[in-house]
Parts: sequence; C-alpha cells; structure tokens
Amino acid sequence: MSNEAFLIIFLILIALMTLVPLLLRRFKIPTVIALLITGMLIGKNGIDLIGHVAPLLAFLGSNAARIESHAMTLINSLGSLGLLFLMMLAGMEADFKLFKGNRKPVILLSVLTFLLPAVSGYLVYQYFKQDDFPGKLLYASLFASHSVGIVFPVIRELKLTRTFFGAAILISTVITDISSIVLLAVSVQLKKLEIAANTPAVMPKSLSLFDYIDPKIFGSWFTLFFLAVVVIYFVLVLAVVPRLGGYIIRVLGGEDGTITSFIFVVVLTVLVGEFLGINLVVGAFLAGLALSRVVQSAGEMFRKFEGIGYGFLIPFLFISIGMQTNLRIVFNSVGNLEIILLTVVGLVGSKVFSGWLAMRCSGFGNQEGLCAGMMTVPQLSATLAAAAVGKNLGMLDENFFNAIVVLSIVTTLPVPNIVRWIIEHYHLTFAGTTEKVYEFKEDQDELM
Repeated sequence: MSNEAFLIIFLILIALMTLVPLLLRRFKIPTVIALLITGMLIGKNGIDLIGHVAPLLAFLGSNAARIESHAMTLINSLGSLGLLFLMMLAGMEADFKLFKGNRKPVILLSVLTFLLPAVSGYLVYQYFKQDDFPGKLLYASLFASHSVGIVFPVIRELKLTRTFFGAAILISTVITDISSIVLLAVSVQLKKLEIAANTPAVMPKSLSLFDYIDPKIFGSWFTLFFLAVVVIYFVLVLAVVPRLGGYIIRVLGGEDGTITSFIFVVVLTVLVGEFLGINLVVGAFLAGLALSRVVQSAGEMFRKFEGIGYGFLIPFLFISIGMQTNLRIVFNSVGNLEIILLTVVGLVGSKVFSGWLAMRCSGFGNQEGLCAGMMTVPQLSATLAAAAVGKNLGMLDENFFNAIVVLSIVTTLPVPNIVRWIIEHYHLTFAGTTEKVYEFKEDQDELM
C-alpha cells in the first residue's frame, strides 16, 4: 500500500472515531459503545467501507485487494496494541490499600460475584455445547468479570468515592477481574492443548512453550500444573517489575524516555507470559498492576499513559471488535436468539443476586444490595477483549461472540441510570471512609 493510500484510510478512520462518539454522546451512549457501533457499520457485515474505498485509491499505485488487506492489518495490529494498553491501564488503576476496613464486604463481594456468575456462564454454555470444556471455562470467565471502566465513573458520579460501600465495590471489582483473567488464561491454554492433541496440523504456533510439548505428558494434571505456573509468574512479576519501574524512575527522573522504558518493561512482561502460555490480556494486566504504585507516584506519568492508550490505541481495539461483529445472524434463527437471551438473563440474574446476597450478608439493606448487584452487571472493556481472544482462537463461534457484543450493549447503557434512580428514589445514604478512595481520571471516564 502506498503512503498516500495509507494516510487517506488512516485519516478516514480517525475522523470516524472522533465524530461518531461526539454525535452519540448527546444520547448518553458511552464512547466504547459508539466505537463498537462504528466498527459494525464500516465492517464487512456493514457497509464495508474499506472494501469500497480501496478501489478508489488504486490509482495511487496499489491494487484494491492489497490496499484492503494492508488496511485491515493496520486496524488489527493497532487493536492488539490497544488491548495491551487497555489491560495495562486497568492494572495501574488498582489500589489494594483500600482493603483495610472493608474486609467482610470486599471478601463476600469478590467471592460471590465471581463464583455465582462463573457457574451461570458455565451452565449457559454447557446448555448449547456440552463437550467443550475450554469453552465453558471461557464463558465462565466472561460472566465473572466486571467492567472497571463503568464501575469507577458510576461510583464517582454518585459521590460514593469516600464511602465504605463504594470502596468495597471498587476493590472487589479489581479482585474479581484478576480472578476472571486467570480463568481466561487456563481456558485458552486448555483449548490450545485440545487443538494440538486432536488436529496438530492446524494448530497455529505461538511463543508458548506448551505449543511445542506433547500434551500427553501432563495427563490429567495439566490444569493444576498450569495454575502453579501462573501463580509463580504472578509472584515474580509483582516482585521484580516494581523494582525495575523504580529503577527507571530514579535513573531517568520522569523524562520522555521514561514512558518508552515502561512500555518496554510491560511488553517484556507480556512476552515472558506468552512464553509460559499466559495470554497477553493476563500479562498486560499484571504488568500494570505491578507498576501501579510506581506510576501513580510519578505525577503526570499516568496521564501520559492514558493519553497514548485512551486517546489513540484503545479506540482501534473497539473498532476492530465491531468490525468482526455480525449482528445480522442474530435474527437468522431461534437458536441464535436463544443464545443471546440465556446469556443476558443468566449474567444479569447471577450478577444482581450475588451482589445483593454479598451486601446483605455484610449488613447492608436490600436497596444497597440491589445497587451493588446492578453495578457489577455492565460488561464492557475486559469482557469484549476476552471475547475477541476467544473468537480468534476459535473458542467462541460467531453466535456466542455476537451474544457477548449484544450483552455488552444492553448491560452498559441502562445500568448507571437504574442505580442512580434507586439511590435517589429510596434516599439512600452511605457511611464514609476517612481517606480518599480513588482519584478518577476524566479522560478515562469519557471513553469508558
């Protein structure tokens, strides 16, 4: 593809990613949803914008097929980098010092809002595909995850950032997300081993060491062995990466090269994880978690990471996810509608009930429990990212992938307004903490 064709297509994409969210913001549609909608409209299953633009640019010296191929490679590559930054920033926002004074609600929320939705997701997938164990675990991880990018802004907007209630939800959200991405890592590796064992000829090779080892040597102990590898990886990353980050800060003192050095550390962490069979999503989140205190203490450092991620790379992630979505098949058969219906009902029901039960057992009232349950319902960034990973590996077929996209849309738009209505209607008040719970970032709120 010629430089001129590249620049024209890139300019068109940037214009769409800027204008469409601005137009939809007046309808209170989150930017992530707006980007998904944009991707759906311009993708192969929509108006096929790239396919129509490519022939018009052929006069610049490249044939249309090559222009289209290179354009899609560009979008997908930037989307992969966006996925890395999204999970890294999610990890950087974690702050476990808030666990003090909130142990009981945090523990109950973390355990119940992980286990009950995970079981629900497992059973929903089993209803349609009984023999696909990795797929069941993947769907369980999708159900168990929370949307950090939705929970944080809602907590702030409702002025709950300095309450025990708000702190408990924030911390449990982070803990649950960590647990869900570990489950994701296990499901992905099990799927790779299944492909290697059944059809080794079609198994795509990656950096993972397990791609080159005969899965039969593990017998029935693979899951426990892999979990041990994950735990060791977690411990080493949390011990080593913060020290590397601190050393970089001391040497470079926050100069421009610091950002590049930190990105190198994150990519290196991700590559080591990939070598151990741990997916990029998990490695990037853990690297961000390890660097959280270092980056937050470095003044504007976090802002710079946000600018690169939310301002440029992450939008390409959601554009690429939208372009892979085919909502036309939703109405093709009753079976497709059944998948979507059970997915939405199973997730919403299990999330609301588990949140309500956890808060009731912690001494909160019914309305507070309902609010907590509702706040765990939205499925957005991490869920869509994990679904994209599953689709790329063939773990989720088009019907289940589209169900997750529909789930993200229908659970994200109404929930903040419902929670706000419950609090205002019942005049709920919440006991406050003595310390600042979280410093929210305006740029992130606009995106998520």
